[in-house]
Amino acid sequence: MVFSSMTFLFAYLPITLALYYICPLWLRNPMLLIANLIFYGWGEPRYIMIMFASTMIDYIHGALIEKYRSNDKLARKLVASSVFFNLSLLFFFKYWDFIASQFGLPVLGVPLPLGISFYTFQTMSYSIDVYRGEAERQKNLIKFGVFVTLFPQLIAGPIVRYKDIADQLTEGVKPRIKDFSDGAKLFTVGLCKKVLLANSIGKLWEVLQNSSDLSVVGAWLGAIAFSFQIYFDFAGYSDMACGLGRMLGFTFPQNFNYPYMAKSITDFWRRWHMTLGSWFREYVYIPLGGNRVNGFRKYFNIMIVWALTGFWHGAEWNFLVWGVYFGILLILEKQVFMKFLSKLPYFVQHIYTLILVIISMAIFATPQYFTLYLSKMFGNASLWNDTTLYYLISYLPTFIVLAFASTPLPKKLFNKLPGNLKDSLGTVLMVLGIAMSVSFLVSDSYNPFLYFRF
Repeated sequence: MVFSSMTFLFAYLPITLALYYICPLWLRNPMLLIANLIFYGWGEPRYIMIMFASTMIDYIHGALIEKYRSNDKLARKLVASSVFFNLSLLFFFKYWDFIASQFGLPVLGVPLPLGISFYTFQTMSYSIDVYRGEAERQKNLIKFGVFVTLFPQLIAGPIVRYKDIADQLTEGVKPRIKDFSDGAKLFTVGLCKKVLLANSIGKLWEVLQNSSDLSVVGAWLGAIAFSFQIYFDFAGYSDMACGLGRMLGFTFPQNFNYPYMAKSITDFWRRWHMTLGSWFREYVYIPLGGNRVNGFRKYFNIMIVWALTGFWHGAEWNFLVWGVYFGILLILEKQVFMKFLSKLPYFVQHIYTLILVIISMAIFATPQYFTLYLSKMFGNASLWNDTTLYYLISYLPTFIVLAFASTPLPKKLFNKLPGNLKDSLGTVLMVLGIAMSVSFLVSDSYNPFLYFRF
């Protein structure tokens, strides 16, 4: 079940919210846990047992780590055990077939459980935070289960670390009317990003990536289309997740901050999938030595982090290449480019960043044929053809809208309105956005979710 489905919008969500608000405070967490499991089991009920196992094992690890905290050697072993379990789970379901195919081992063909890349990272953060003393272990199994299975961010994030919402789970969630209102508005914004923007430009990418007559300009047009699609798809989903969290009384960390406004690759990764970057920085890069080491070791740490970041996205060579690509760019920026970039006009810095990001998206989007697609982008095709011209003209208005929507300008213009007008217009836009999104969902079967299997 995805947020941009009719089942979710008109059955699951209203029923869940109604029951949640009807329940007394002491009953809300048990009710929410059941609702979370229904949401997850709707798509793949057979994998609920894996969710149960992950929850129980990490809950027990947290209790043991806190109990034996004074014995640092044993506590470290317990943390290592938690990490080993979670990574083993992730390896088996996500990477075994890829590794097996490379070494002639049996390929099992086991489907990937939904959201496993996200919830394994979240449960690992729990054990580590308890060991570090940055969070107290959760004594209530139901509350811990809510943390692991919380449906707004279960399938595709944002990655919510335990310490981010520990107080909210412990003190009890008491949503205010304003929280619900703000959450509903944020959810609507995300829904519009996903349905009206991502789906619209995604159709162009679907056509161009399978075109047998792809020109150089057409290949770049396709890469730009995918760049917009994945941004509005994933950022829209993150907005919906954060909005749903607010409606339930939770505050999730921001996941995107206008990444296409970045003026360097370093800046881009401070704005794109921020919770993933934060997770790798805190739990991998800093433990490896981070910026405290110099020379080759520092660059080695960066490459390890980015190779893992790439491979986290999927068991394909293109994802590994994608991660290494960014690792190399970030090292070059730190050592060479930034000395010159900072002296250039913002517009030049911005174009430099966008070109490199678009190339990265072409790698990301084409698992089986990224080298072929890149070769077409860089000259292994005719420069131009009638098909390219047709799609460029047809989608030009869409590209203009997408470019405008990917900047903070719409939000700034809206916030400059007088208070009463802003409230009234906000309500009108919210209703209109929901109506248009539902209309698109009813009339069009094209509704992919790009991060659904990560």
